[in-house]
Amino acid sequence: MHSLKNPLSFRPSSRPTSPAPLSRPDSGIGIERSRPLNKLSLNGLRRPSPVPLTTSSPAPLTLVQDGSYLEMLSLKLSEAASKATAQPSGPPTVNDVVGGKRPIPSGRGNALGTLIVSELNAANGNAHLQRAIVRSLQRPLSVLLGNLSTMMLPLLSSTAFLTPSAPTLQSPNPNAVQMHALSIAGLAGELLETFDDLGLGIDSDIRGDGLKAIREGLTSLVSRVVNPLVGGIRKDLVPILDTLELPTPSKASPGVKGVVLHSSVVTLQQIIPIYAQALRRYSVSRTAQNLLATFVISLVWRSMVALCHRPMMVSPPSSPGLLPTVAKKRRSSPTSSPPLTPPAGRFTIKLPSSRPPSPPIAQPAHQPSPATDVRVVCNLFATLPLPIEGSESGRLAKEAVDEAMTGLGALSDLFDAAPNLLKGSDEQTVNNQALELERLTEKIPTLIALPVLLRAQGLDIHSETVLGLSEEDYRNSCLTGFGRADECAGPVGLHICDYLRVAASSAKVLLAWLEKEIMED
Repeated sequence: MHSLKNPLSFRPSSRPTSPAPLSRPDSGIGIERSRPLNKLSLNGLRRPSPVPLTTSSPAPLTLVQDGSYLEMLSLKLSEAASKATAQPSGPPTVNDVVGGKRPIPSGRGNALGTLIVSELNAANGNAHLQRAIVRSLQRPLSVLLGNLSTMMLPLLSSTAFLTPSAPTLQSPNPNAVQMHALSIAGLAGELLETFDDLGLGIDSDIRGDGLKAIREGLTSLVSRVVNPLVGGIRKDLVPILDTLELPTPSKASPGVKGVVLHSSVVTLQQIIPIYAQALRRYSVSRTAQNLLATFVISLVWRSMVALCHRPMMVSPPSSPGLLPTVAKKRRSSPTSSPPLTPPAGRFTIKLPSSRPPSPPIAQPAHQPSPATDVRVVCNLFATLPLPIEGSESGRLAKEAVDEAMTGLGALSDLFDAAPNLLKGSDEQTVNNQALELERLTEKIPTLIALPVLLRAQGLDIHSETVLGLSEEDYRNSCLTGFGRADECAGPVGLHICDYLRVAASSAKVLLAWLEKEIMED
């Protein structure tokens, strides 16, 4: 009996007859999935997948009628704002802990901004709801701004925030306090990018979105961190750029055929890469990049002022150049013998043994060229982080930096071409050369090109003689920036023209060029 019951008891549960119709279509589907018809079946499965998303997106619109959507949105934004400043998970490292806390990870501001954008996109087509969503941002963002300001205050007041004030070869990375301040500024900058994309906080009218004060507060957080750090780098760079004006001899290390650079340019080659890396850490957002535009323009201007006032080494090469020609005339036979081993005793009387080891010929040959220095400095500045055209302010900042860099690059061509272009006697040649100078100086401020041309002409005109101002007063009043130089170009140019007509009648090309520049101004 048991032997008969056991197979009967198992048969109903494993009958192939009743589920056979269901298993065969399943097996048929399995066969079809290995065929190209699988695409049709997947498409059929994928088409309904967006349906819940499309049906869920109007859900907030239906909640607007009873007012629950805005309440839930306010709670959601408050929770997201609190998460933005929450401590990150994971074990802390040695160099990033301040007061038992770690810096805010990057991307928190972008996450909050993405939430705001998604909620506004969900209410697309309903202007009233979008305005209500924007108004609901005031409270959570105000709380977030207050928390960030509270976190920032002890960091900025700490002595370690500006110790060191700029990165060095020994310590190129920021310290823990600077890392915390930069993380807060990064969060504020990321949130400001959302403000820029959505056009929030621009209208000062109280009937608008009411986010202008929050926008200004976030911008202040970024500037309070970035400006002191950038100012420390500028403080170290400005004295080096000012020394570009001094005609220093080359070092003994470069060979005769090597490119000779100014000692300050060699120093810049060593420290600019470190500063560029630090500035990239500071420019984590478009707001910080726009702040760096003023910094880069000031460096470009400072270097242009220093390089255009560098005295040209014209007379020193001429006097030592006479020595080899005279020596060749006196030494008609032993020209192939080296100067260190004179062939006869009479030569030791005329040329003492102390002079041949350091002949004066090598120094002029290794004098740094202003044109070469300009090109190297321009290439170094190009490695610094520049503004990006992500917004209207970024576009304007990038245009200003590009214009300044173009002027610096054109200065090298002017150094090379000025001595030859200033030669001209007949009227046709003077006009042609003046037009060529006008083309070369199109991107260069007049007060920057003028000292280069005056020195190339062999004229050493002092501001006391022409303008009645000391050199320091002239630079502090007329050479403080690109805008101020353009304003003073006309009056200064008129005084220089009057002086050239009386005291330098041979400088016809220079006078014709300067008259054209004054007419344009």
